[in-house]
Amino acid sequence: MAKRYTPAMARFEKKNKGRKSKVSSPSAEAWRRMKRNKLALVGLAVMILMILVAILAPVIAPYGYDEQNYSAVLQKPNAAYPLGTDDFGRDLLTRLIYGSRISIPVGFICSALSLIVGGGLGLVAAYYGGWVEDIIMRIMDIFMAIPAMLFAMAVLSAIGTGTYKMIIAISLSCLPLFARITRGAVYTVKNADYIDSSRAIGASNVRMMLRHMLPNALGPVIVITTFSVAGNILVVSALSYLGIGIVPPTAEWGSILSAAKPYISSAPWFLLFPGITIMLSVFAINLFGDGLRDALDPRLK
Repeated sequence: MAKRYTPAMARFEKKNKGRKSKVSSPSAEAWRRMKRNKLALVGLAVMILMILVAILAPVIAPYGYDEQNYSAVLQKPNAAYPLGTDDFGRDLLTRLIYGSRISIPVGFICSALSLIVGGGLGLVAAYYGGWVEDIIMRIMDIFMAIPAMLFAMAVLSAIGTGTYKMIIAISLSCLPLFARITRGAVYTVKNADYIDSSRAIGASNVRMMLRHMLPNALGPVIVITTFSVAGNILVVSALSYLGIGIVPPTAEWGSILSAAKPYISSAPWFLLFPGITIMLSVFAINLFGDGLRDALDPRLK
């Protein structure tokens, strides 16, 4: 019996003629949810602005980061020095702009290194299990027994100060976090049907881990990476504040705060503006991290 062609069907075909069916990818769906979170977009915008400031520092900074003017020591904010000057007559705005070239890149690099090494260890531990997992996770437990800040301080005390050495110290302190998060995320997909199918057709161990397990377990790992960037910026500032991170005259937010300690009463702007800069940067990254976590949460679909 021939199918009856009704006027309603004709209108539907005319309306949808030329349209292509759209299937949203997981990333597109996550971005759609992210766009509904206004605070996350504000955090993302501030993050992008901070990165641009760090990249364009030599262009937008009004002075050299170590340009001294002893006739303008500890001046209040004014037209010539919008955020005032420090105890050597250096422009505080310039110092903060150049400081972003240390704090922000180091925060991202440390998170990336911890993700690669710690995430790799967690992936191997979850995939192989048994004695391999026991050895890796017990080593991570030893690392976790020491607070991250104290661990970084101990490493720097042993190998010395400097930007590259600080990156090594902070990255090592973050390894247990990434190893545990990755291990837990991989365990959620380890026994999925598509994993069994890949194993049945003879996929190698490396292909199984990198092609099938890791991409499907990246959600929580990406979120924790975002939050770790904010934490690393705080650690960088704290280490420099204590005098075992970035050494003056190199501009870094924590070292600027440390130099402002004796002038907390006589020159409060010297302490206030670096503190606000650190707070805003960490707050913006955490806002974006919260939005990213909500966007990648499958329970919100």
